[in-house]
Amino acid sequence: MSKLENKVAIVTGAAKGIGAAIAKHLAHEGAKVVVNYASSKEAAENVVKVITDHGGVAIAVQADVSNEADVNRLFEETKRAFGTLDILVNNAVSQGFAAIEQITVEDFHRSFNVNVLGTILTIQSALKLFGEKGGNIINISSGASKSPLPNASVYSATKAAIDAFTIALSKELGAKNIRINSILPGATDTEGATNAGVTTGSDYEKMFVEKTPLGRRGQPEDIAKASVFLASDDAAWITGEQISVSGGMYGF
Repeated sequence: MSKLENKVAIVTGAAKGIGAAIAKHLAHEGAKVVVNYASSKEAAENVVKVITDHGGVAIAVQADVSNEADVNRLFEETKRAFGTLDILVNNAVSQGFAAIEQITVEDFHRSFNVNVLGTILTIQSALKLFGEKGGNIINISSGASKSPLPNASVYSATKAAIDAFTIALSKELGAKNIRINSILPGATDTEGATNAGVTTGSDYEKMFVEKTPLGRRGQPEDIAKASVFLASDDAAWITGEQISVSGGMYGF
């Protein structure tokens, strides 16, 4: 029997990168997966196709996690399709690099609305679907929460906030049989990282690899495998933790 047989999972921001890998790995272990996306409909549908072509069950649902009405609809469609929820993976992210002088009010609100408010809204909705059986929340944070990056002060601050939520909510929700943990990826090869300027062969990539004891950038699958572990009963005694999946990279 697979580790997540008959579990239902929502993965936000699952059209590409880490989110897509997590969705595929959860489905491979037997979970029915809701592939959430904000705007990349075709990419999300491709993730669903990969899952269903391999015998899994998945649907794609559009929702901007920073919008309360969208989040309510995401969970309503999940309930309509599968009746319940067992696993929530908060992966949707607004990521950007800018010097402090260049940060605008709009930049600030975009990052905090998606990364922090979005996490609050999805958790609030998840609690209603978890019910008495409890549930499992995995927040995709970042190594930047512990070692904030230059030119990414706002992004780093949002990830530190997510880790604080993880710790606080583990104490709030433990009695309801709800586990919550955060994963802190190191330098990972994703579309978002590329868009932020961390391209193959760039000075940024060289810096990250030099500071990673295992000598390479992470792949989305590295994060996905850790997510499967936390979502499964193998991690039944783990909550409130910030788990670094970074190839050993600490500090910048």
